Amino acid sequence: MATESASDNRLRAHATRGATWPRGAAVAVALAAVAAAGGAAVLDAWWLHSGAVVWRAAVASAAGGALVLWLATQHLRTATFGAAHGVTLARGALTVVLLALLGTDGHAAWAIVALAVLAAALDGIDGALARNRGETSEFGARFDMETDALLILVLAALAWSGGKAGAWILLAGLLRYLFVAASWLWTWLAAPLPPSRRRQTVCVVQIVSLIVALVPIVTPPSSAVLALLGLVVLAWSFGVDVGWLARHARS
Repeated sequence: MATESASDNRLRAHATRGATWPRGAAVAVALAAVAAAGGAAVLDAWWLHSGAVVWRAAVASAAGGALVLWLATQHLRTATFGAAHGVTLARGALTVVLLALLGTDGHAAWAIVALAVLAAALDGIDGALARNRGETSEFGARFDMETDALLILVLAALAWSGGKAGAWILLAGLLRYLFVAASWLWTWLAAPLPPSRRRQTVCVVQIVSLIVALVPIVTPPSSAVLALLGLVVLAWSFGVDVGWLARHARS
């Protein structure tokens, strides 16, 4: 007769409770929020001297952190938050600082590029860390994907607000959310997609194209062309996924 291990029993009890914070989650979220606000404060002290950036980062990190905690209690079925999720959370904190820098009129342009490069560099580390530590989960995959989507949206907004591309570049950040909204109307779009290297590669291409477009020495129309190329590749990838889902919905 098969017997359950102590860890199996703990995981089952955690899944049954469903409303308990995974161990370390609150600390990780608090550290990420403090880091985001602190980073924004340093940037404000060095370049901007407005105070608004700090408040934006503090409010956004508090709201985002609360959302992550709530989602972790509902969907993360492990006893601990895990190091891999901590890396994804760090990427989210960097994205919050970038969001807070919207509308700064290029005064922190190189800082924006540096933060974006760091956020992009951390992408992939969380996945590798999760696999090496046995922390892979549906929650982790979704957390990583939504962090990527938010980063793309913020970078697109920065490109638009900085005059690097027209308002059309916002579509790069909105495609993911339009896809989710469409799945509420056409439920076949909500079917799970198979893992795809193409999807991962296109995400990297989109992020890199936006970062390069944001580099101060890359000016229009070159920045707009780069941004457009990234958007075209991203739209093509979404089209491939929609076509796959449509074919399997009819079968």
